Amino acid sequence: MSTSVSAAAPTEFIDVHGASIAYRRFGPDSGVPLVLTQRFRGTMDHWDPALLDVLASERRVIVFDNAGVGASEGETPGSIPQMAQTAAALIEELGYAEVDLLGWSMGGTVAQWLSLNHSHLVRRLVLAGTGPGAVPDSPAVPAKVWQVAGKPVNDDEDFLYLFFTEDGIGRSAGLTHLRRLDARLEQSGSVVSPQAVQAQVAAIGGYKTADAAYPHLGKITVPTFVANGAHDVMVPSYESFVLSQRLPEAGLILYPQAGHGFLFQYPEQFGQHVLEFLDTRATVQLVAR
Repeated sequence: MSTSVSAAAPTEFIDVHGASIAYRRFGPDSGVPLVLTQRFRGTMDHWDPALLDVLASERRVIVFDNAGVGASEGETPGSIPQMAQTAAALIEELGYAEVDLLGWSMGGTVAQWLSLNHSHLVRRLVLAGTGPGAVPDSPAVPAKVWQVAGKPVNDDEDFLYLFFTEDGIGRSAGLTHLRRLDARLEQSGSVVSPQAVQAQVAAIGGYKTADAAYPHLGKITVPTFVANGAHDVMVPSYESFVLSQRLPEAGLILYPQAGHGFLFQYPEQFGQHVLEFLDTRATVQLVAR
C-alpha cells in the first residue's frame, strides 16, 4: 500500500506579522513552489490527499491555515485583500521570490487579490470554483446554499449538497472524497472558530461589492487556468466563464457532471491538467478556452 506524501507531511509554524501561521510543505524541493489557498470554513486538513499527491508528484506544494484559522494564531482578516496580504507575507517569510498559486472557492478570491497587489510573487495562477465578485447578470445562488454553508456544524449531507451533484455519480464521488479526509481530520480535530467564520462572511460580503476583483481583472497578466464544475451551486460556472474572458491570458475547463468540488471528484484529471499548465515549457493554450 503506497504512502500518501501529503498525509505524512508534518505541520510547521512560522511567524507572520506577529502571529504563528501553520503550514505544510511536501513534494520535490526544487523549482517554483505551488501555494494553495483554501475555501470558506476550510483548513489545510480539508484539502483532499488524492489531489495533493498528484500535485506533489512533480511540484513542491505548500498548504497553510490563514491567520486565525485552524492551527494558525492571530485574528482572521475581515476582507479578502487583507487575507491576501497575510498569504503574501507568508510566502516572503518562507523565502520564496516567486510562486504559482492555486486558489479554490474563497481561496480563489484571495489568489486574485494576491495577484493584483503582489504581482511580483506570482508566476502562474489557477482559479478553481471561484468568481471575481460583482459580476453583472450572474445567476442567483440558491438561498439554500448559504442556509447550509452557514450551519454551526456541517455534516456529510451538507457537503454533498454544496460540493457535488445530486445524482448517483456526484454522491458516490462526494462520499469517497469525504472519507479520504477522515484520517487527518480525526487526528487534528481541525475546525474554523465561529469568530473566524464571521470574519470570513464579512470578507465575502465585501468581495461582492467594494472589494470585488471584477473591475481589476485586466491587471492580472500572468497565465491563468480557470476551472469549475459544470453544475456548481455555490459559484455559478458563468462566473468562471467571465473570468476566462476578462483575464488577459486565461483558459477555461468545465468538468462534466460535477459541482463545486470538481477538483476532488476528478483529482487525477484535474491534478494532471494543473501540472501540465504549470510546466514552464507549456503555454496557456494547453487549456481550451
